[in-house]
Amino acid sequence: MSLQEPAVADPVSPLAPIAPAITGPKKKRRPRRESWVAHDGTVIPAVHQTWRTALRKDWRLYSFLVLPLIFLLIFRYVPILGNVVAFRRFRPGGSMFGDEWVGLYYVKMFINDQQFWHAFSNTVVLGLLTLLIVFPLPIILALMLNEVRSRTFKRTIQTLSYLPHFMSIVIVAGIVFQLTSVNGTVNQIIEATGGSAITFMQEPSWFRTIYLTSEVWQTVGWGTILYLAALTTIDDQLYEASRIDGANRWQQTWHITLPGIRPTMIVLLILNIGTFMAVGFEKILLLSNPLIYSTADVISTYLYRVGIVSNSISYATAIGLFEALIGVALILSANAISKKTVGASLW
Repeated sequence: MSLQEPAVADPVSPLAPIAPAITGPKKKRRPRRESWVAHDGTVIPAVHQTWRTALRKDWRLYSFLVLPLIFLLIFRYVPILGNVVAFRRFRPGGSMFGDEWVGLYYVKMFINDQQFWHAFSNTVVLGLLTLLIVFPLPIILALMLNEVRSRTFKRTIQTLSYLPHFMSIVIVAGIVFQLTSVNGTVNQIIEATGGSAITFMQEPSWFRTIYLTSEVWQTVGWGTILYLAALTTIDDQLYEASRIDGANRWQQTWHITLPGIRPTMIVLLILNIGTFMAVGFEKILLLSNPLIYSTADVISTYLYRVGIVSNSISYATAIGLFEALIGVALILSANAISKKTVGASLW
């Protein structure tokens, strides 16, 4: 008596007939709901919650967004409609959106305006200097404060560096004028060391130095807040492991600390690049005068003189639209480059 082996299905071969594939309308897949398992083995299914259910459930929290959204709508989005004035002739007392269509007349007008391009070049120079000098300083200060072990000393430095941010720009400009006047503190020190007084606010070559110095003093301390918050998210075990491997403080900063705050650095850099053309209008307007327009006049102050003082609304709108388009192009380009090279981006 011989045992018969069970029949085994032959593998698919080129000679074996292949059943035709059954095709039909694809069903739309529902999003998979995740579930959780409790300690006692009970499966807790996820609750599918729509935005209407969330709004009905937490309407008290969402009500806090009403006023900010109204503010953004009125003061940020509705004024966008006014950009049409750049292509229409606006007359005081006439239509809010201009009286007659002029096309690219005002665009050609500012393209051929040498004074505009002079203000444009000053804006680019001040924007580059601000990015190269002012932007990295909060990072350096945050890294230095992170190494301080005395809490009292650290909090004292933070308080002193935060205070200038809360000062009005008018007060800051007044302090700058008092320090740099002919009889001011800076000139008194220069004369005490054997030098002669310098008319800082009447010489164009000194304006950029004065502006950047005041900008550093006013903004660097406040800029460290986000970086200090990002530093607290870095795992301390990484530092302990690096110390075991023999890494010094500089190596820990370079290989652990800086990569840990890199997403924050990239996001703030993209935002700063987006506001590259919007150099501080109020401070420059308060510090500048006709004697130093060759280095102090930027697009924002030029727009103020053309649009408000000279009442050329359509011409000023065309320049402002051009500046806004440059800002949008810069922030989109910076975000795309950062996303491809570093992997961090705003969206």
